[in-house]
Amino acid sequence: MSAVPAPGAALQIRSAVAGDLPAVQAIYAHHVCHGTASFEIEPPPLEEMQQRYAKVVGVGLPFLVAEVHGIVVGYGYAGSYRPRPAYLFTVEDSIYLHPEWCGRGLGRQLLARLIGTCEAAGRRQMIAVIGDSANVASVRLHAAAGFREAGVLRSVGFKFGRWLDTVLMQRALGSGAETLPAEKASG
Repeated sequence: MSAVPAPGAALQIRSAVAGDLPAVQAIYAHHVCHGTASFEIEPPPLEEMQQRYAKVVGVGLPFLVAEVHGIVVGYGYAGSYRPRPAYLFTVEDSIYLHPEWCGRGLGRQLLARLIGTCEAAGRRQMIAVIGDSANVASVRLHAAAGFREAGVLRSVGFKFGRWLDTVLMQRALGSGAETLPAEKASG
């Protein structure tokens, strides 16, 4: 991973560009290799991360980076929850931070921006699929942003020699299910 700026430096959250993807890939690779937030076992190569990025922005959804003095220290995006047409108004968020930037409120800022961007685009529900029920930081982050637990899938992943749960959390966006959606969600 690249050098990390000192705490207290000016933070900027912005839309990701292709040049950010090596840093995004490095951050994600760390979490794949050392954590249980992702159920991937091997870090995807840069080319795969480029394809994932293109898929998200290609359907008009947000892919954000947090940077300090030009160094990417975290990222988050809202992807399609599922591919079937009835899920058009539902998105799933993902947030990953450089390990030295965890616990500093950066995840909260990224999630707030994702929520606002998705609401403005007419999306109505956001789902968090949190790897490992012991991932208390992610559960608390989502709860603080208005997510409610929707369920726990027990022992659905196996990583680092142990079974892992998946916690499902959900948050309404905008008017949620209170009104009918526009004909089509925009990006």
